[in-house]
Amino acid sequence: MSEERLAVGVIGVGSLGFHHTRLLAAMDGVELIGIHDIRADRLAEVADQLSVPSVSRLDDLLARVKACVVAVPTEAHEPVARAALDRGVSVLIEKPIAPTLAAADRILSSASASGALLQIGHVERFNGALRACEAFIDEPLYVETHRLAPFGPRGTDVAVVLDLMIHDLDLVLSLMKRDVTSVAAVGVPVLTPSPDIANARLEFEGGGVANLTASRVSLERMRKIRFFQRSGYISLDLAAGTGAYLRVKQGLIEPGQPLHATRLEDIVERVALHGDGKEPLRAELERFVSSVRGETPIAVTGEEGRRALAVALEIVNRIEANVADRSLA
Repeated sequence: MSEERLAVGVIGVGSLGFHHTRLLAAMDGVELIGIHDIRADRLAEVADQLSVPSVSRLDDLLARVKACVVAVPTEAHEPVARAALDRGVSVLIEKPIAPTLAAADRILSSASASGALLQIGHVERFNGALRACEAFIDEPLYVETHRLAPFGPRGTDVAVVLDLMIHDLDLVLSLMKRDVTSVAAVGVPVLTPSPDIANARLEFEGGGVANLTASRVSLERMRKIRFFQRSGYISLDLAAGTGAYLRVKQGLIEPGQPLHATRLEDIVERVALHGDGKEPLRAELERFVSSVRGETPIAVTGEEGRRALAVALEIVNRIEANVADRSLA
């Protein structure tokens, strides 16, 4: 392992970029060269609050770093990420990878041509509860997710599918490990021009269904996911980082034999699931730094980010088609 500190930068210091900066500034083995934002007032505010250097020109920052975090609005992902990748600077780009598949493909091409590493910021992959349950995931037949949040201005430049639901899409796609064969969706714009509440149903090759709900106009916060499989039932509270796995006690049920138990507690055991308490964003950044150093593979590849985007855009298309159908009725 190299003892040399990795020179990094953060591009875009809004709500999420602020926390990337906070964590990188204190991370061992990292030298935060500086932060950049096109909003001079925000750049100065964050630099002062976190006592980190600011760089007013993007090119000047990219010339001095080996890796960077791109946390600008989604519409600007492509030009900023490609400016870094084309220089050979490895990039952690926040989700979604891009606003369109064409833009995502151009980002992937830049990464391939330069050889720089590209990681997509699907931070829920690093949720402690999810990491604790991965050993028990066994070909789920049904997955249900709920991601609800009160309204706020952040993220409203895109539909709730690309803002919130895409977190769960990435999780479902990575854990089901099968191709999507069918998509049905409905959504409603409430406070913005694009859908603020959405529900999608995905069917997978070889069986398996996922039902996903996302809202950014909820009165309560919720981030839950449940897996139903032949071996049992897993329920996770991603906000709390805890969960449980309910499974039939081993050796209790024999095929073809009658079941004599009278209570569920007699045949089911509960396995508590909880993470190590590490902040998911910190774990994500540590993995990115480790990958840039050549110590670990990329956690969420650009191709995986593109796949999540493709399904998310298909959901948006189905929602828009449903709205058009109703307007013609």
